[in-house]
Amino acid sequence: MSFAKIFLVFLIAAFTVAPAIAEEKEPVAPASNDRCAVCGMFVAKYPAWTAEIVFKDGSYAVFDGAKDMFTYYHDVAKYGPSKKQSDIASIYVTDYYTVSFINARKAWYVSGSDVPGPMGSEFVAFATMSDAREFRKDHKGKAVLKFDDIRPEVLKGLK
Repeated sequence: MSFAKIFLVFLIAAFTVAPAIAEEKEPVAPASNDRCAVCGMFVAKYPAWTAEIVFKDGSYAVFDGAKDMFTYYHDVAKYGPSKKQSDIASIYVTDYYTVSFINARKAWYVSGSDVPGPMGSEFVAFATMSDAREFRKDHKGKAVLKFDDIRPEVLKGLK
């Protein structure tokens, strides 16, 4: 392959990938006075459950668990009237075992386990499918789900 062709392939790849990378925003450490955008609880009290949505403009919404994050995500107009789903740059949840932020869209979630979150029944998040399956088995979870599996009707079943 000639240098010109290699360079052209590189340019196409760079301009295709760069916009996606540029929109990704890092998680924001919740402040002590940050409240869940759905239920109003102080989020910093629950670092093992914190979730957040970071918008392209740098603003963010925090949650006391993945359940409230999904509630917000599926009805942004209700909870963040000045925002739209298309304004979202990144979504994070806290991995149950490492207690660190992970990409919510790539996470695995266990529903219906015997481990309650700050507001009762919760989607417990994991970075790996094997961790989620192990947790589901150990804690009587009902299902292991991916981000797109958690739709409004699934949320209603958890509450």
